[in-house]
Amino acid sequence: MSVGMIGLIHAVDRFDPERGVKFATFAVPTIRGEIRRYFRDHTWGIRVPRRIQELSLRAREAQDSWSQTRGRAPTYPELALALNVTQEDLVEALEVGRQYESVSLEAAAEDADGDRPTAADRAGEEDRDLEALPQRDQLARALRRLPPRERVVIVLRFFNDLSQQEVGQRLGISQMHVSRLQHQALRGLRKIIGKSEG
Repeated sequence: MSVGMIGLIHAVDRFDPERGVKFATFAVPTIRGEIRRYFRDHTWGIRVPRRIQELSLRAREAQDSWSQTRGRAPTYPELALALNVTQEDLVEALEVGRQYESVSLEAAAEDADGDRPTAADRAGEEDRDLEALPQRDQLARALRRLPPRERVVIVLRFFNDLSQQEVGQRLGISQMHVSRLQHQALRGLRKIIGKSEG
């Protein structure tokens, strides 16, 4: 059964003719909503909690709207405030949103030599980072124990490769404050990891 048909059935079930609204006026948004939900739930390349999917989509729409009305991109605090969410949840949703579309293994991309190898052609090498997996897991667990703001600074600085100035602009704080938060976070990570190894 098609998704549109399911939406139509829901519309029939919920339609109340006594409200004086035409059936088509009521049914079209219901069907459209069912189709949107289907695409939202089935077009992600990885399994993502629905709450994060929805926040990712809302954040993208809010960013576009903000940029159009104010002529600049919003900072993370501004966007988090506009969406009434924490900065940490916002960063997570935006990062997840970047993973929204998966790349086909058959998709070709031109390299420096002018060749067009597919993703499958480039895959299959031995993963040099495999040995570092236990340390990465330990770091991920240690990061979760940091205060949210320090965690966001570390993620933006070292995982997203932003400068302290760029992090400050995103968070709406000074570069000096970013530097202090980064030092605190690194000290905290060293302590957490030191305790887990001891």
